[in-house]
Amino acid sequence: MGDDANDFVSGNLKTKISVDGFRNIANGCSRIQDLLINKMPALTDGCIQALVEKCRQITSVVFLDSPHLSDTTFKALAKCKLVKVSIEGNNQITDLSFKLMSKCCPYIRHVHVADCHNITDAGLSMISPLKHILVLNVADCTRISDGGVRPFVQGSSGAKLRELNLTNCIGVTDASVTEIAQRCHKLTYLNLRYCENVTDVGIETLGNISSLISLDISGTSISDMGLRALGCHGKIKELSLSECKNISDTGIQEFCKGTKHLECCCVSSCPQLTDEAVRAMAFHCRRLTAVSIAGCPKMTDSCIQYLAAACHYLHFLDVSGCIHLTDKALKCLWKGCKQLQILKMLYCRNITKQAVLKYTAKLEKQEHNDADPPSWLGYDRDGNILTFTMERTSEPEQTNSSK
Repeated sequence: MGDDANDFVSGNLKTKISVDGFRNIANGCSRIQDLLINKMPALTDGCIQALVEKCRQITSVVFLDSPHLSDTTFKALAKCKLVKVSIEGNNQITDLSFKLMSKCCPYIRHVHVADCHNITDAGLSMISPLKHILVLNVADCTRISDGGVRPFVQGSSGAKLRELNLTNCIGVTDASVTEIAQRCHKLTYLNLRYCENVTDVGIETLGNISSLISLDISGTSISDMGLRALGCHGKIKELSLSECKNISDTGIQEFCKGTKHLECCCVSSCPQLTDEAVRAMAFHCRRLTAVSIAGCPKMTDSCIQYLAAACHYLHFLDVSGCIHLTDKALKCLWKGCKQLQILKMLYCRNITKQAVLKYTAKLEKQEHNDADPPSWLGYDRDGNILTFTMERTSEPEQTNSSK
């Protein structure tokens, strides 16, 4: 390889490169800047060390599904001027790597260390003095709590932060959310998914962030009161409320009254919601392009009529588990939602295969089966709520017809 093509190197699952192989790459491509190596489980610290011996201009590294890399990799990369680090699913990386970033990467802007279980509050505190971090993703780092989030947002990057992902950081509470609202005035994206200790008290403070346009508070303890406060914000374009058991039609109505810019809304597995919630979404938020009401057993054909009548930009819709929908719903979508591209209808036992074939032929993708809803949805074939508690599980693979 010549130097004119060595600003980017990538790898994937099918590539197996030894330490000597990386050394050869380094010899031929000494000006590598962006290093993207995903799904290469054989990747080791030695490979990265061999590369960095000659490649000191690396500024961006992405290592997804590389479980054998450790802090040694970041010791080697400390010789480079990193601005982006992205790593997922690694139990070898510890707070030491954050210490190295803080000491050797003063201009780093993007820190993504999702599902790295040895990252703790101490690590976040170590990078709090850095001045240029715009993106921080510590999703599924379950040892992160208020003790790390609050010092970080109080630090030098808090006022500049644009994106923050705290998914499944169950130690995060309203105290952190309040601190985020007070400090992070340029935040556009916030993910608090499954931060179950976050309540209305914290959510209500988010109205102070005028820049916020994307918010995921699925699995939190928000109620209608918190939704009402969010509605006053008025600029949110993407909202996910999946598995928020305490919200009702009233909360959705209050939120939608103040929100004209909503484009994507997910209220899946919110068992209290009825057609009235969708009616409010459809007639107050006519820019909707993506809607999920999957796992909402009280929905009927009427909610689809509302969407078809008002949401002409809709291109994604998930109604899986809406057991009362019939072929009439598909006919309404066919007539009213001309831009619909993806439609999911799993566990819709009253929608026939004949109607699916007739009304979805022009869609880019559709998924359908007429099976009874599985128990993990929390209700039976008639929509009666099951009394036992199910653990959260991933959705099963699709069955029956699909394109």
